[in-house]
Amino acid sequence: MRLSIVTTLYQSAPTIDEFYRRALAAAEQITDDIELVMVNDDSPDDSLDRALALHRADPRVVVIDLARNFGHHKAMMTGLAHATGDRVFLVDCDLEEEPELLTRFHERLIHGDCDVVYGVQETRRGRWLERATGEVFFFLIDALSDQKIPRNNVVARLMTREYVRALVRHLDREFMMIHLMQLAGYRQVPLVIRKHAHSTSTYSFRMRTEMAIKFLTTTSTRLLYVILYVGISIFGLSVVVSVYFVARYLTSGIGVDGFTSQIVSIWFLGGLITLILGVFGIYIANILAETKRRPYTVVRRVHRMQAADSEPKVHKLDQMHSVTGAVEANNYSRTVAGQERS
Repeated sequence: MRLSIVTTLYQSAPTIDEFYRRALAAAEQITDDIELVMVNDDSPDDSLDRALALHRADPRVVVIDLARNFGHHKAMMTGLAHATGDRVFLVDCDLEEEPELLTRFHERLIHGDCDVVYGVQETRRGRWLERATGEVFFFLIDALSDQKIPRNNVVARLMTREYVRALVRHLDREFMMIHLMQLAGYRQVPLVIRKHAHSTSTYSFRMRTEMAIKFLTTTSTRLLYVILYVGISIFGLSVVVSVYFVARYLTSGIGVDGFTSQIVSIWFLGGLITLILGVFGIYIANILAETKRRPYTVVRRVHRMQAADSEPKVHKLDQMHSVTGAVEANNYSRTVAGQERS
């Protein structure tokens, strides 16, 4: 059995060497046929240099250098597209999710009743604001999204080759990994884990807000229906109020005095219209991104060696992905357009 470990690099220099030692130590308890795929998402520190040093010292290390920063989720998907193992372990290299989780996940996966084992936190870590905003996010997802997602899930997960093949077939340009992972289906089993907090998250409040908006506008049609129902409700309410005031004037001669009600109505409707147009604008922007059919990442270079060779070996696309089928190979070629290999 071949085992692939996939991780991404962004400001990962302080932890990359320890992650390498611990991840391979855990993997060697399962199999001797291992590859460690590291995707450099244009990290501003020396993560790439450290990864290349590991690659030169250990032929099992594969380094994928992206042409620029594309974001965590797209980097993860690129790493999965390059993984060749029968089992694929996806995990961040910041050590907040322990690489040794691979052993627990493998023990659960070999029962044969599931295709994915993923980690969930028993309680969400972070300060009260982070926990509160997380609860708000999951509440909105449950209420508005077409696809529910597990609460407090983490990146770490062990997957079968068949599941990874189905996952990388998705050609979305704007996506959230957790949505595609649920959308791909198969039998998925959670395991409660403990996530450490060794460092400050690189996800700012603004980035978290943008992620929540992107998730809803790329996965939800319910939101559009909510807007429709709000519009219908306001229209119906305005008709009822208009009929009331006209009837009151005709029966008792009492008119509507002052401009306060008009100003409040204008501000309310103006804000609501602006909000609706903003939501529509985001949907339209997502549609535009999808119709352009641009690759969601561009790979500058793939550093890969065979264990028996001292020089990098160039793989043809069909050789690298013969186990995944023609569809996955086609998706892979879209993903790595413009790639050079060494």
